[in-house]
Amino acid sequence: MSRAYIPTRSASDWRALLADPAKQWRVGYSAMAAAQSWETANGLPPEIASMFAPGAKLLLAIPEHQVPLPGRGAASQCDVFAFVRESTMRIALTVEAKVAEPFGPTVGEWLRDASEGKRQRLAALCDLLGCAAPPEHLRYQLFHRTAAALIEADRFGAEAAAMIVQSFSQKHRWFEDFADFAAFLGASPERKMPSQIIAPGGMPLTLGWATGDERYLREIA
Repeated sequence: MSRAYIPTRSASDWRALLADPAKQWRVGYSAMAAAQSWETANGLPPEIASMFAPGAKLLLAIPEHQVPLPGRGAASQCDVFAFVRESTMRIALTVEAKVAEPFGPTVGEWLRDASEGKRQRLAALCDLLGCAAPPEHLRYQLFHRTAAALIEADRFGAEAAAMIVQSFSQKHRWFEDFADFAAFLGASPERKMPSQIIAPGGMPLTLGWATGDERYLREIA
């Protein structure tokens, strides 16, 4: 995979980056909603900005950014990866966009008949996050998406990391799954409010649930 990135001109430029554009690029779904939200904002969408200190600025956003994870297996494909600046601090941010779709398999489902490589990967992710082996009902996607923020913060020399769920569901579908995961890591999850913990090595890690504008569930001209 090339490490050269091409600037976008509109939300439609995000389509080609999806794993399955024909299936994922649809009105009312998270891929199109997130693309329209970020392109319209021309910076941090307001609900994402609210997760950081006043005056925080977007330095760079990369759609569908793939972060290699420890061990063998697929990378973590972030809906958006971004660098945010708070005063003199740089934050590596991974964004998981949602509407009504769940967070994928639970840890128990993901580990069913698992190879040793899978078990080693989960153990490595837990080491990065500073947590014990997780209960089976937690969602595996949240572990690797959050670990991706820490991996990229270390790779690029950022001072902090963040993983934000950008949910366009006005009914807050699947918030309970996020809350269970965040609480397992020691955070105090609330909708529209960030919660910060300290990851191994002293890295500040922000977890948040941001509610996106429902107008992006329509196609914006």
